[in-house]
Parts: sequence; structure tokens; C-alpha cells
Amino acid sequence: MAFTAASSAPSPLYVVYQELWSFSAVTLTVVFAVYVVGLIGALLVLGALSDHVGRRPVLAAAIALEAVVLVLFLAAGDVGVLLAARFLQGIATGAALTTLGATLVDLNPAHAPGRAGLINSIVPPAGLALGSLGTGALVQYAPGPTHLVYALLLAGMAMAAGVVLLMPETAARRPGGVRSLLPRLGVPARLRADVFALVPIIVASWALGGLYLSLGPSVAAGVFGLASHLVGGLVVTLLCGTGAVTAFALRGRPTRWVLTIAGILLTAGTAVALLAVQTGSVGLAAAGTVLAGVGFGASALASFSTLAVLAAPAERGELMAVALTVAYLAFSLPAVVAGFAARSFGLHATALVYGLVVVALGATALVAQRSRRA
Repeated sequence: MAFTAASSAPSPLYVVYQELWSFSAVTLTVVFAVYVVGLIGALLVLGALSDHVGRRPVLAAAIALEAVVLVLFLAAGDVGVLLAARFLQGIATGAALTTLGATLVDLNPAHAPGRAGLINSIVPPAGLALGSLGTGALVQYAPGPTHLVYALLLAGMAMAAGVVLLMPETAARRPGGVRSLLPRLGVPARLRADVFALVPIIVASWALGGLYLSLGPSVAAGVFGLASHLVGGLVVTLLCGTGAVTAFALRGRPTRWVLTIAGILLTAGTAVALLAVQTGSVGLAAAGTVLAGVGFGASALASFSTLAVLAAPAERGELMAVALTVAYLAFSLPAVVAGFAARSFGLHATALVYGLVVVALGATALVAQRSRRA
């Protein structure tokens, strides 16, 4: 929760940073992309490390690096420091998320085999929602808009360090730790059909999330005229918060059914949001975002629950790294392209085209799941 909240906290602040330092939408998406470059690099290099050296050392190092990042955010006075902080934050978050995912599976009780997948699907979107909404509220109503949130997150990291000190080690040390640092992504042959069938829904849901976290507040201000920083945070929260609630609400449903719901509502919700952008209707935009948020949460629940059940203990860190790499590539690359497109074609046209791509991906996910079942 602390890591994902910290990762979304800068989203409502991007507009503030733009006003302070006078940079363009292209620079904004570069700041966003630098974070994902660091994160994907960490997933590729560090994804399997905890399978060899243990979960606690990797988590402790990630927390220490995140604390350094938050100090950089507190001291930031220009775009250069902001870029450095976001890049290092990506590394810390990538190392933490893949290790935490594997740790939760290690700790999963035998009587509830789906619990780790449930928590892996609820906590990330809940953290994204909390970080974005909390930051938006603090920027709008509290003093020190570019400092207070990072001080609070630094206190959260101190609490996380205490948890890691007290938790049991769940992975036995085994040789090959240095060799595991060689960047590689692999899915065992016996799991490939199941994992590849999940790729379209992962890409569709995280591509939509990338749009909301990178340009969502700017679209709210530029297209709908909603300049409040709290509303900017609420844009992300409507998608991610709804996703977290959905993942919990659907936890007992069959995975196949949840995947179908995910594909249908991602597609339908994005289509409704597109109609809202075209008509300028704020209410329609909120309704479409909530519908897409249900699809987002259902996708996360079904995807991570499937991976948690499929992977053997020695495969968990690497398989989580594969899934998260696919997710964050989908999360970042389209958003960066959208940032450049917005400069040339405007936010309105960019949001429409981006949404149409997500609709097509959602339809592809439905076809992929039907084909896999067949």
C-alpha cells in the first residue's frame, strides 16, 4: 500500500510542477516514463533475486531506496531532480512489488488458496487510489503542497521497515543469486498457454490505468474544465478505488466468469468515457470511469489469482516479474505516446484515440479468453 500510494502521489502534483517550472505535456510524460523505465529495469534485473537471497533483504533494500527518493522529492527544485527521483522510485517500486507478490504467495494459508491473489489484486489499485486522492486533497487544502505528502509517505516507509524487521523469512537461500541478475524473462513451457491468454486483458486494463495516472488530471482540467487539484486526484481514485472494491467483491467468483466481466466492462466503460469526452459530459465521464474501474479490478483479481495458483515456489518471483513487466509496459508506452500526441493534436483528440485503442484491446481480451476455454 505504501509503495503504490507513493508511486501515484506525484500525479495530482504534475499540474503544480508545470505551473512552478513551466514545462510542457511532453516533459510531463517523460517524467512519468522515467519512473516506468526504472521499474521495468528492476523487474528484469531483480525479479528473481528474492528467490535466491530471500524476501526480507530485497524488501529492506527497496524500502531504503524509497526513503532516499522521498527525501529527493522533498528537496526537488527543478525538473532534473524530479526526473532522478522518479527513476529511482521506479527501481524501488519494481523491486518491492515483485518481491511482495511472491512473499504473499509464500504466506498464503492452505485453507484459502486464493487469498494471496486477492490481496495482490486489491492492494495495488487501492494504494494508487489512496495516494492520488490523498495528494489531491493535501494540495488543495493543506500547506506545503509539494512537501507535506512526501513527509507523510516517509513516515509510512519507516512503518514498513518495522514490518520487514518483524516478518518471517519465507524463501530459503539457494545458489544462483548473481546469475539471476542477468536480465531475462521466461515463462515455463507448461504455463505458457495460460499466461499468454491473460496478456490481452492485462494490457487493456493497465493501458487504461496509464492514461488516467499520466494525463487524467490534465484531461479533467483541459477537456472538462475541472481545475481543482482534489478533482485531479479523484479522477485516478474513481478508476483505481473502484478496481480495489471490485476485486474484493468478486473474490469468491469463478476466475473464468471474472475474466469475462473484466473484458466486457473495460470495453463498455471506456466507450462510455469516450462518449463523455466527445460530448463534454462530466457525469457520463464519471459513470464510464466507474464501469471501467470495475473491469480494471476484475482483471487484476483474475490475472493475479491465476498466476498465484499456477506458479511453483521457485517460479513465483520470476513469474510475477513477467506479469508486472507486461503490465507496466502497457501502463507506460501508450501514455508516453499520448503525451507527444497531445502536443501535436490536443488532449481531446488524443484521449479519443487512446480510448478507442483500449476498447479494441478489451474486445481482443474477450476473444482470447474464449479461445483458451475452447
